[in-house]
Amino acid sequence: MAGSIKRNYVYNLAYQILTLITPFITTPYVARVFSPKSIGLQSFAFSLSQSLGMFAGLGIIIYGAREISYAQDDRKRRTQVFWELQLLYLITSSVCLAVYLMIVMFFIKHDYALFFILIMNVTSIFSCIFLFSGMEEFGKIVSRQVIFKILDIVFIFTFIKKETDLPLYVFASVFSGILVNITLFFEVHKYVDWPDWKFLKSLRPFRDVKVIFSLFLPTVATQVYYILDKVMLGFIAEGTAESGYYELALRISRMPLMVVASLSTVVIPRIGHLFKLQEDEIVQSYIYRSFKFAWFASVPLCFGLIAVSDNFTAWFFGAGYSKVAELLKISSFILIIVGLSNVCGGQYMIPTGRQNKYTLTLTTGAVVNFTLNLCLIPNFYSYGALIASVLAELSILLTQLYFLRKEFSIRQIISSGFSYLFAGLVMFAGLKSFSYKLPSNPLGTAIIVSAGALIYFGVLLIFRDEFFIFYSQRTINFIKRKSREILRF
Repeated sequence: MAGSIKRNYVYNLAYQILTLITPFITTPYVARVFSPKSIGLQSFAFSLSQSLGMFAGLGIIIYGAREISYAQDDRKRRTQVFWELQLLYLITSSVCLAVYLMIVMFFIKHDYALFFILIMNVTSIFSCIFLFSGMEEFGKIVSRQVIFKILDIVFIFTFIKKETDLPLYVFASVFSGILVNITLFFEVHKYVDWPDWKFLKSLRPFRDVKVIFSLFLPTVATQVYYILDKVMLGFIAEGTAESGYYELALRISRMPLMVVASLSTVVIPRIGHLFKLQEDEIVQSYIYRSFKFAWFASVPLCFGLIAVSDNFTAWFFGAGYSKVAELLKISSFILIIVGLSNVCGGQYMIPTGRQNKYTLTLTTGAVVNFTLNLCLIPNFYSYGALIASVLAELSILLTQLYFLRKEFSIRQIISSGFSYLFAGLVMFAGLKSFSYKLPSNPLGTAIIVSAGALIYFGVLLIFRDEFFIFYSQRTINFIKRKSREILRF
């Protein structure tokens, strides 16, 4: 096995932290260069291209990572899986690209440059991250993501200067991801063999298309209502500004979720491998631990974001974005809900072959979201869209817990979060008692965040939370050990 979960988690967490920090660096600048209308336009254009890119990818990313994880010790099988999926990628990307170009030519009446740049979002050629994910080689993925993310930041501050630079901004955002895939492709030969003509003729890209499609349906169900929200807001609100407010609020509220999601990325291949070996007790142990971590990380992020939203948005976005603060207070609850549902679905149901039930849970969420959108958006605009999204995510979590009720103790899952909910509420009450007195600037926000962390961890320490104390001690010991190694060197 290529690497431990702890090391891969550190790799992935490092990139997620950079991804988390990047918007804090670029968004204040971008929000002052572009108007809410332009940000809403960018959000709409991305939604269109991503929807077709999603169809081009089918469920290949998830399926590929899972199948590669099953074949970590079988190079011949890996080679077959990889090249069959690359051929399938080529076919689906070509079809979806043709559809996208027809939509742009016949239905888009303006900003053609922006939409043609986003062709890169549709094509999936050179996508090979699933190979490295399945082999648990997250260091190779993360190193490239970090480099190109930093170059993207430099590009934005160097070349994005005025409202008309929106196409250039979009180009930078998309092209950095393309470069990650292209550079990874040069290391493919270490894990799979290069195909000859005879081998290529033997490939059957549609071999497991039913399974791939079953994994694709959850992706559609997850994404469709985010895309639908933006489109409906654009039409009903008679402009793209409401879509812009919605986009920014959701973007900020989902940034902390990366801390929780980064664990899922590295756990999925391990769960798949252990499931294949029928190590059910070990799998169950991992999942319970993941639930504990989801509560531990998501609760303070949720209540902390609500407490800091007013202070933060006033200086972060500048004039014209005050509505985002109120939207953040609604969308922050997504952190807890998605943190838990990510364990149920992403970490357990998919790697253990329960994708049909997983699809059903996400379809339930999509139906709930669409129905609530019809009721709420006409009257409440972006507020209605976010309320619908939160309730849709909650319906997904509840449905997943229902399906897993015979394999896991729902009472244990819920009760494992009581201490964190209590600590989170104490933290929230403490922050609200003084945060309104602080100035709306980076220092004021930093004080609120620091005080929140001290209160939250302090409460857990007072009540001797075993999970917190155990991993705190391990972290301290790790830092001490590394420090001694550096000093000896």
